[in-house]
Amino acid sequence: MESSAPSNPPAPRATPGFFQQPRAVWAVFFACIIAFMGLGLVDPILPAIAQGLHATQTQVTLLFTSYNAVMAVAMLITGAISSRVGIKWTLIMGVVVIAIFSAAGGLSNNIWALVALRGGWGLGNSLFVATSLAAIVSLSNSSPGRSVIFYEAAIGLGISVGPLLGGWLGGISWRGPFLGVATLMVVAFTALMVLMPSAAQLGGTMPKKRTSLGDPFRALKHRPLVVFGVTAALYNFGFFSLLAYSPFVLGLKVHGLGFVFLGWGVFLAITSVFMAPKLQRAMGTIKAMALMLTLFALLLLVMGIWTQVQWAVIGAVVLAGGVLGNNNTLITTAVMNAAPVERSTASAAYSFLRFLGGAIAPYTAGKLASLFNPHIPFLVGAGFVLLSAAFILINYRHVQHVDDVAPGH
Repeated sequence: MESSAPSNPPAPRATPGFFQQPRAVWAVFFACIIAFMGLGLVDPILPAIAQGLHATQTQVTLLFTSYNAVMAVAMLITGAISSRVGIKWTLIMGVVVIAIFSAAGGLSNNIWALVALRGGWGLGNSLFVATSLAAIVSLSNSSPGRSVIFYEAAIGLGISVGPLLGGWLGGISWRGPFLGVATLMVVAFTALMVLMPSAAQLGGTMPKKRTSLGDPFRALKHRPLVVFGVTAALYNFGFFSLLAYSPFVLGLKVHGLGFVFLGWGVFLAITSVFMAPKLQRAMGTIKAMALMLTLFALLLLVMGIWTQVQWAVIGAVVLAGGVLGNNNTLITTAVMNAAPVERSTASAAYSFLRFLGGAIAPYTAGKLASLFNPHIPFLVGAGFVLLSAAFILINYRHVQHVDDVAPGH
């Protein structure tokens, strides 16, 4: 009897590469780039808006306050919406709302109307931001940690390209970036409609149950989420003090501001993707975050002491991009693994706290400058960021479990 030849064992299945992602992930990725261009597009034109609409610096900083305040509150309803209409349509709703309010902002002639419309923009962004992170993590064929890096790469690219485009369009008119965002949102809408699978194909990624409006509040019963949320709120105070107020002290025209924040965004993108995972492996998530927050506080301190030295402020802004890129990836990855709740719910609860800091900071920075001097906003911001580093270390025992999952794994 003839013996059968031994069959070869099946070859091990190759792990998909970092860039070998489903088309749904790429659709969200490109839409994220366009959505986050909105933040950078507006920043270089803040002084031009103040001049064009005869507004004070404090009034113009309200463009960030209304945006972040509405986004913080709206984050609490994103889970309830996405669990009912699905990932795809929640993203599309966000894109449409951003397009409508940014276009209306570009056509407004009053600072208070612009502040209100910017709040509507924040509503659209809340629908998009919370859902896009959950979508990429859920739809990606990579681990949650690597998916977060993919998401942060999209944010970094959008933030880095945005100021350059904003400076160019803002050189024509301060209205240009607002209308530019609306146009880009049409591109994002088309990409999501064409490239993203239908709701039926996404059925496997839908939550097992509908999310209620109370779920984000119940998620905050988990101490790690509260710790990360409060930490982010404190450091966002410094982040938005830099973003909203530094254009007024740099003494640059629109194009010059565009190039400064281009450098900031490029550095943010590079470090968020390439440096953050190495820091995590070398130091652990929490210790790496504390180091980055301390460095950011020192950079704000430099800006506060040498506010009138242009090259010092420019250098500090660009270097801050690198520090923030590292910290954003580290804290976003940690939040995804912080509590035993749906990732979209965790993201909503965390983002609610995070954007409260971003809502308070811009107006406070403008008010402090008008009451005292232009040094104070950066010095106060440095104090808040240093407090965030101390807070995360004090609560280390509640969050140390996130070190079990690295950003790149």
